[in-house]
Amino acid sequence: MSEATPLAPSGLFSVLGDKGDSSLKDWLALLKPRVISLVVFTGAAGMAVAPQWPSIPIGLITILCICIGAGAAGAINMWYDRDIDAVMRRTNVRPIPDGRMPADSALVYGIALSVLSVVVLWLATNALAAGILAFSIFFYSVVYTMWLKRSTPQNIVIGGAAGAFPPMIGWAATMNSMAVLPVAMFAIVFLWTPPHFWSLSLYACKDYDKAGIPMLPVVKGARHTRWQILLYTFILTAVSLWPSFAHECGMFYTVTTSLLDLGFILCAVRVLMDQQDATGVSLTKDKPARFAFRYSLAYLFFLFCGLLVDRVLLS
Repeated sequence: MSEATPLAPSGLFSVLGDKGDSSLKDWLALLKPRVISLVVFTGAAGMAVAPQWPSIPIGLITILCICIGAGAAGAINMWYDRDIDAVMRRTNVRPIPDGRMPADSALVYGIALSVLSVVVLWLATNALAAGILAFSIFFYSVVYTMWLKRSTPQNIVIGGAAGAFPPMIGWAATMNSMAVLPVAMFAIVFLWTPPHFWSLSLYACKDYDKAGIPMLPVVKGARHTRWQILLYTFILTAVSLWPSFAHECGMFYTVTTSLLDLGFILCAVRVLMDQQDATGVSLTKDKPARFAFRYSLAYLFFLFCGLLVDRVLLS
């Protein structure tokens, strides 16, 4: 792939790639919009459950900065991972490996949006919120992408912190301080990440192995990964009730989360008990793991919805 980056526009937001001009759709794809949606939701939840709300303009600016910052980190991730994205079936159609976007343009784009999001959030809110946003971008772009992802099977465990910061950013933007609840929200997302991504890695194991990424199923095997999914699901269950034990939430959150936890545990047990060969590889095309992955997305969404209902509507 040519790394030449002629900014030769044939239209708005166009740069010349190996397969022609990149489109606005390609620029948006660099931001990983599906990932951003959950990040923005948890960030908005962190802001909404705070004791006081910001003005509507400040609230919208905060959400926009979280969105842009998360997307910027995604763009830098795609720039750095372009070599492994090219050999993975799940990612080889991304703009850079597919030749629709020069790598250098994606890097400049990611850095520019990173700086923009942090500076605007600082000017609109406070240094604490902007500092957490800056650290989250750095953690995902550098610590996770450039170090952890390719060096340790614990990449997801430690790297999960990157996606767990938005509730703290949302809270800090309106309160200019930190408290138990946003830290608990951070811990929930942090501990949700391993069973969520390990479920995916079970049925994407061949792709990760081909790309040389030391995901847990590649290094330790599928059977070990299944046990780790169950273990972390139990840990997540305990931590998810932290807001209740800390008297930060009421009965609605406690009941909702307990039911969601029970469902997640059942999913993890099904993954563990899936029909397997002698090495732990699924004989059912990892149907339980695929279901657990989808359930985990619903789990986090409805847990935060329960938190919002409890804190905003019922308190």
